[in-house]
Amino acid sequence: MDTSRFKLMQVMLSSQEGGAETFFEKLALALADAGIRQYVVVEPNPRREELLSAHPLVDVKVIRFRGLSEILGRIRIELYARRVEPSAMLAWMGRATKRAPRDCCPVIARAGGYYKMEPRYFDCDLVIGNTPDLMDHFIKQGIPAEKVEFIPNFGDIRQTVLSRDKARESIRISERIPNTHRIILALGRLHPVKGLDVLLRAIAPVPDVTVLLAGDGPLRADLEALAKELGVADRIRFLGWRSDVAELFAATDICCFTSRREGLGNVILEAWGQKVPIVAARAEGPSWLIDDDVDGLLFDIDDHRQLTKCIQTLLDQPELGKRLADAGNKKLLQRFGRDVIVKQYIDMFDRVTVSGCYSDS
Repeated sequence: MDTSRFKLMQVMLSSQEGGAETFFEKLALALADAGIRQYVVVEPNPRREELLSAHPLVDVKVIRFRGLSEILGRIRIELYARRVEPSAMLAWMGRATKRAPRDCCPVIARAGGYYKMEPRYFDCDLVIGNTPDLMDHFIKQGIPAEKVEFIPNFGDIRQTVLSRDKARESIRISERIPNTHRIILALGRLHPVKGLDVLLRAIAPVPDVTVLLAGDGPLRADLEALAKELGVADRIRFLGWRSDVAELFAATDICCFTSRREGLGNVILEAWGQKVPIVAARAEGPSWLIDDDVDGLLFDIDDHRQLTKCIQTLLDQPELGKRLADAGNKKLLQRFGRDVIVKQYIDMFDRVTVSGCYSDS
């Protein structure tokens, strides 16, 4: 593909912070670094707008769709697409897929969850899933197999960070963590599906550990109450959404990923990228990513006692943690590296635009 002539329009209509939204940002910047000109439509999010528009190959268009802005938003995105004349359009999740114009170029839906495949997905030229299990789900929902593509996410934290010792010292000071405590990191929305209550129960019998919860969401008050009930409130830090993720990983001894249901698990890839040992629940995505006791440890969903054992094992055997983290990093570079996945996206764009699928839909 001649990337200098290719124009990609991306549509992300979630203003929230989360795994899909974070990967959208990473992919947009990675594709831009590969030379692809992009025209990105987002709903208002000042941090996201600033991040993406800083790249010379990314134009950001902010369009509101909620409430009374819906009709005007649909008109504006249609006019924007006609002006840009993109070679292809990548729509993220249901809201964007529903509103993406269909008559100007091939439309590719990036669907990252086990939700019902509504009509909006059936008239797309391609539906991308980031695990084989998600592909099977889409096909069982009625999407033709030839219109389903598997492209995993990549793990990459492209931030300059302090050394591990300095990062650890900085986080300990800012979060008032005792020097004798080991640090456990969990990232994600504070939502029931993420299973963070399991982590709080798991660390209750483990002394001298502090948990950093990086994220926010509707469950925060409930988790704070549970921490008090379990007597661990003084060992939990609710950080909210953070932009210094690389520094948090650099300060961390163990990363825990407790989701009850998860399509992939970006946190796992990020932990591998930073060579931090990962412990994850046996949800769909993590079970596919991790080889248990090879590049991470798995525990049964909702089993806080198993998670306690995994955490204690890694605390007692730092050499095991290093072996798992090194193996995860090697797998990341071979199968889920930034350049590897960007090439798969570019190859997919090339096939879709050459076939001109949209003209027959």
